[in-house]
Amino acid sequence: MKETKLKQNRGRETKEVGKAKRRKMVGHKNTIFLVMVATLMAKEALAAQHVVGGSQGWDQSTDFNSWISGQTFQVGDQLVFKYSSLHSVVELGSESAYKNCDISSAVKTMSSGNDVVKLNKPGTRYFTCGTLGHCGQGMKVKITIGNGASSPSSSPSSSSSSSSSSSSPAAISAALTSQGFASFAVLIVAFSVSTMLSLF
Repeated sequence: MKETKLKQNRGRETKEVGKAKRRKMVGHKNTIFLVMVATLMAKEALAAQHVVGGSQGWDQSTDFNSWISGQTFQVGDQLVFKYSSLHSVVELGSESAYKNCDISSAVKTMSSGNDVVKLNKPGTRYFTCGTLGHCGQGMKVKITIGNGASSPSSSPSSSSSSSSSSSSPAAISAALTSQGFASFAVLIVAFSVSTMLSLF
């Protein structure tokens, strides 16, 4: 009789230990998953959004050479083209088409007035306006994309300002502060959720 009860108790203990191990393993898996999600979210939070042409936007009056000199583009960043119905955005496939304003070989044409283009790989991309004569008048931009992390000069808070103010110490400090806070907030949320899940 005592042996039977002893075996039953050992069986219950073994089951409880097994359940505890499974809960712990699930908790570790959840933690790993959440860290991965937090990393992806932090990467997105740090990606810059560049309003092409700054405060003037995608327009004939914009000096695109001045605007681009104050920008750094990285994989994950976005270009935002804001313009009136007089314009459009045409992506060209080559340097030659860009130099010659040859829109007949367009890779993509956009005309919403608020187009977003994600820079998903390193290299060079070429954009111009599709309205007759606008490319020849200088309404075109050549974007060179690096594969590293976004630099402070390409942060959302400085992308629409002039090239001189985008590299000022105050602008850099503000950019680093906002990026650091976004990363910190994402990690705190991930840690909190991970801790809560490991309790179950």
